[in-house]
Amino acid sequence: MRYHNITKDDMLNGDGLRVVLWVAGCNHNCRECHNPVTWDIRGGIPFDQAAKEELFLQLEKPYVTGITLSGGDPLHPSNREDIGKLISEIYEKYPHKTIWLYTGYDWEQICGLPFIKKVDVVVDGEFIVEKKDTKLHWRGSSNQRVIDVQRTLISGGVVLHCR
Repeated sequence: MRYHNITKDDMLNGDGLRVVLWVAGCNHNCRECHNPVTWDIRGGIPFDQAAKEELFLQLEKPYVTGITLSGGDPLHPSNREDIGKLISEIYEKYPHKTIWLYTGYDWEQICGLPFIKKVDVVVDGEFIVEKKDTKLHWRGSSNQRVIDVQRTLISGGVVLHCR
């Protein structure tokens, strides 16, 4: 897996103060994407042990609410194995931190991934410029959903995350 940046003390990509990992690779190619530089799966730099340590150092801070995985698309087919391992490690090591994941895939396409049950919130769906709405929280277009994963898994139907 490759990544472009680790953002510290972020307040825009989920509840609370977060650390954000911006991974490389996206095959959705959404028109007017806010981050097209991350589309190339070969872009950025390798997510190595030093990058993981930098990420975990941020998660150690008591005021950091959790991590947001974005990009690119963390669920690009080439990222899924590494993202799954990272999610599992964060889930075990930091059980009181929340895990948010942004993806261009719809919930129905990803809900069977084995590691998805360790995620707290998924923001799903491609960005559609015709449905762009700057008043929405944590998403760019009205087709995207901010899904409470745990409640969704229990109920069997999509339950939206409330602020």
